[in-house]
Amino acid sequence: MARVRIGISGWRYAGWRGDFYPKGLRQADELHYAADHMGSVEINGSFYSLQRPSSYRAWREQTPDDFVFAVKGGRFITHMKKLVGVEAPLANFFASGVLALGPKLGPVLWQLPERVAFDADKLSAFFDLLPRTTAQAAELATHHDDKLAEDRVLTAAEVDLPVRHALEPRHRSFDTPEAHALLAAHDVCMVVADSAGKWPAMRDGTSDFRYVRLHGATELYASGYTPEALDHWAGLCRQWRDEGHDVYVYFDNDAKGHAPHDAVSLIERMDA
Repeated sequence: MARVRIGISGWRYAGWRGDFYPKGLRQADELHYAADHMGSVEINGSFYSLQRPSSYRAWREQTPDDFVFAVKGGRFITHMKKLVGVEAPLANFFASGVLALGPKLGPVLWQLPERVAFDADKLSAFFDLLPRTTAQAAELATHHDDKLAEDRVLTAAEVDLPVRHALEPRHRSFDTPEAHALLAAHDVCMVVADSAGKWPAMRDGTSDFRYVRLHGATELYASGYTPEALDHWAGLCRQWRDEGHDVYVYFDNDAKGHAPHDAVSLIERMDA
């Protein structure tokens, strides 16, 4: 059966301590606490730098058996290299420990900067490099370069599972039938992004799952979601689920601490 998984983008925020996180909770226990209240988390530290296998293993151990992590692809690939000449960086990313999540590995998110416009040839070449199973990811990881020390490398998959990919573009040129058709042809999910109107909000499916990022209803990263807005998103999640699509929803309106509370409120609506 299709499932809806709702969570937050990242979990280490000082402003959440004493609010969502109980006063006195150890920082080391924050992921475990978050995982008790929601079914998924988007790892965003992987966007800023390559993580370690030991970190991915620790995160896996701190969460329930049915928990799932989305992993955000590195900005070196998306923002600095702009998807061009990324064979080695892509191998480094998958060698850095992503496979240590095992069966808890969910979709991989690739977020493009606003200045990157749609380019069919460039995107097709990048999509062709993406591993579609954990076995393929492990094989790709063996091609890592010397930027990764051997004690920070994992090139084996304990189980062969599908690897899903989602793309969050922020340039208006992606809001076209041509762009959506290209993603669909490569089985890459177009992210549904709610960004207070700053970036295009594209809701037509390009894969067999849906990936939603809620950045703030009226103020980017800062505003919360009203009960009416949460009802609206709950209705969309039910619709997509009933159509047979797995759904992943991540609240990124973390600046003022709304994200975890909104995630719990949406989960309660789905449970109801």
